[in-house]
Amino acid sequence: MYDLLIQRVDVLQIASGRPIILAQHDIAITGQRIAAIAPAISPGLARETLDGAGHLAIPGFINSHAHIAMSLFRGVAEDVPIEEWFNSFIWPLETNLTPEDVYWGALLGLAEMIEAGVTCVADHYFAADAIAQAVQESGMRALLAWTLFSGADEQDQLARASQFTQQWHGAASDRIRVWMGPHAPYTCTPSFLRRVAQTARELGVGIHIHLAETAAQVAQSMAAHGQSPVQLARATGLFDVPAIAAHVAHVTPEDIATLAAHGVAVAVTPKTEMKLGIGVAPVTAMRSAGVTVALGSDGAASNNTYDVLESARLLALLEKLRLNDARALPIGVALEMATAAGARALQWDDIGLLQVGARADLALVQLATAHIQPLHDLAAALLYSSQPADVSTVIIDGRMVMRNRELLTIDKPRVLREVAARIERLTQRHTEQRMAVYPDLPVE
Repeated sequence: MYDLLIQRVDVLQIASGRPIILAQHDIAITGQRIAAIAPAISPGLARETLDGAGHLAIPGFINSHAHIAMSLFRGVAEDVPIEEWFNSFIWPLETNLTPEDVYWGALLGLAEMIEAGVTCVADHYFAADAIAQAVQESGMRALLAWTLFSGADEQDQLARASQFTQQWHGAASDRIRVWMGPHAPYTCTPSFLRRVAQTARELGVGIHIHLAETAAQVAQSMAAHGQSPVQLARATGLFDVPAIAAHVAHVTPEDIATLAAHGVAVAVTPKTEMKLGIGVAPVTAMRSAGVTVALGSDGAASNNTYDVLESARLLALLEKLRLNDARALPIGVALEMATAAGARALQWDDIGLLQVGARADLALVQLATAHIQPLHDLAAALLYSSQPADVSTVIIDGRMVMRNRELLTIDKPRVLREVAARIERLTQRHTEQRMAVYPDLPVE
């Protein structure tokens, strides 16, 4: 007996960067997994049925780099360069955060992601235990990393992150996993990075880090260490365990070869990178070298949304423009980067795809909208025409977390009230207090 049967739905599968549409199929779910996909399955074999007519079933999107609780700072720092963004706005404001603030900010970000068809996120932030609690309650799947900086208390930070890892890694029936989260080579000393890498090895987990975001960061690394950020990360052992490197906008062919040789995945967040004017990773060159490139949103303070499909759309357009080639980053590849490539980046088997035996992480996208019709190409309609509001139903680990646009695991009205009650306090800026300091980096 199946637990849930989705009937008469078009199904998107992606094979080697090529979209495949199974028209008018049924999807059967048992427990946490997809049990069957077929043209017709008897409804008498299921405990519950869901009519999928007029919808496209898609693998749940995977957000490979985010700061979920930064939903609290959406729109507070616009049209400013990255140094001012950090030092004058974000890092001072983040000193106002309490774990309870982070919890409600995380729920707001998780609600937005679910409403946009995101079923898994790799998050990098503070008070990660509060985020883990929000993830557990929401039903989301997440890879969490507690952000670490060098400083007088770095050993305490590392001990706290280690304890968090031991407590939450594999929690919520393995919906929550934990990696170590050193912030970046420009905010962490090489000796601290080595200790973080050693801790990750001892705990059997990976590393999630920001890397080579700007040309100035690369120039600073060369001046201080005689190595690029990518080579410094390799030398300090960060690539001896599974690793996600966010942004990686400024790299040499040697850097790309190093990433490929060590199996380091790159999480690209094109909206943030374009918005801050820092540059976007050479995605086509990286993919050609064998690097897994996945899509993320970054935080809502720099990206404004947690819409992974928007990231896929922007990156596809950017690569076509950058290479002056309309064939660059085709539809199937862009959608794969938002799904299966994300699963590979997180080293999480059996998610990011719609096939028998996979985890039942999927979304239903309604097709009967003026901005999608007529349907000449369903995959093109999804990438270039659909909107988050078109996502009607979301299932994670076999559990419905949204049905007909109604969130079933998050009390959104309460979340909005709790967030609104905190905004005046959270947006008081005291620039002498900062989470960290963005250094005065030299221009290349």
